[in-house]
Amino acid sequence: WNCKEYLDPASRIILATDADPPGQALAEELARRLGKERCWRVKWPKKNETEFCKDANEVLMFLGPRALKEVIEGAELYPIRGLFNFKDFFPEIDSYYLGIHGDELGIPTGWKCMDGLYKVVPGELTIVTGVPNSGKSEWIDALLCNINNQCGWKFVLCSMENKVRDHARKLLEKHIKKPFFDARYGGSVERMSKDEFEEGKEWLNESFHLIRCEDDCLPSIDWVLNLAKAAVLRHGVRGLVIDPYNELDHQRPPNQTETEYVSQILTKIKRFAQHHSCHVWFVAHPRQLHNWTGAPPNMYDISGSAHFINKCDNGIVIHRNRDPDAGPVDVVQVCMKKVRNKVIGQIGDAFLTYDRITGEYKEADEAIVAKVVKQQIRQKSTSYQR
Repeated sequence: WNCKEYLDPASRIILATDADPPGQALAEELARRLGKERCWRVKWPKKNETEFCKDANEVLMFLGPRALKEVIEGAELYPIRGLFNFKDFFPEIDSYYLGIHGDELGIPTGWKCMDGLYKVVPGELTIVTGVPNSGKSEWIDALLCNINNQCGWKFVLCSMENKVRDHARKLLEKHIKKPFFDARYGGSVERMSKDEFEEGKEWLNESFHLIRCEDDCLPSIDWVLNLAKAAVLRHGVRGLVIDPYNELDHQRPPNQTETEYVSQILTKIKRFAQHHSCHVWFVAHPRQLHNWTGAPPNMYDISGSAHFINKCDNGIVIHRNRDPDAGPVDVVQVCMKKVRNKVIGQIGDAFLTYDRITGEYKEADEAIVAKVVKQQIRQKSTSYQR
């Protein structure tokens, strides 16, 4: 970040890091932050029949300065910009096969009942929807806390419906597992202590970064993605949350349909995710549901365009039980409606319970799940009869 003014004008950056795993990881992170389209890798030659040189110094010592110059000059492997052979990607494919980066099979969600359906993969786009007050934002916050606890990922949040102080409270309660206030919703659970609060603030500041539009105007998707790109470069964030779609500025050209406009937005988000190896969660509300029976909505119910399900990598519907006869009203159904990558998940439902005191989500008891499913079958049967 401190060298940004020198790096920005560079059209070609040669990465000549060590050949060992830490050096490869450094090259991957540098390319991710600087932009892979202008970064070229040096492949160190053999120093004898069985061993490869580890770095530039070994090439200089064993093969001499001319060999080092040739190796660096040979880093440019793409004579036609934008046109590649699979061979050009063999190092990346090798890393994928060998599991070098550790996230090839996805990052676990923190809930065993969900991990067979959905895992978080860098570079993918997840669309999250659900009827109002179903807990979409709360569930995403809980997921981010789980991933941070497991892997130390950092995130940038563009959450336009949340006040900063309220969002901080929700995240701190999930992290510390105690209520923020000594209020009625906390019941008999002791409020987080001053020391816990101070520790939580440090965690909050290190783990999350905010995108906020302080002007009266609505932010555009380009404005959000430019700031998210800066967060990748400056802080190394691995995840972006845009919540929700309808709070963005949607001024489109007169000759462009809403379907074309939504397609363009999602393409920009997917390119950002893939280019910077970030996972993006994008919250979109469903359109007004007429004659709603209480069952989970579909991804095609999202207001705006069918492209929300067509173009995303993962489609999730968050649904909360509102019928006391069907089971506890704290039961949350996470419906995987689309999974593009069969390696990390499949279509299906997971059931969690929501702790109103701390904002935590836990796996639901099997008997409760069975009761909710039976009630949903009854609702569908009634709907068909009508």
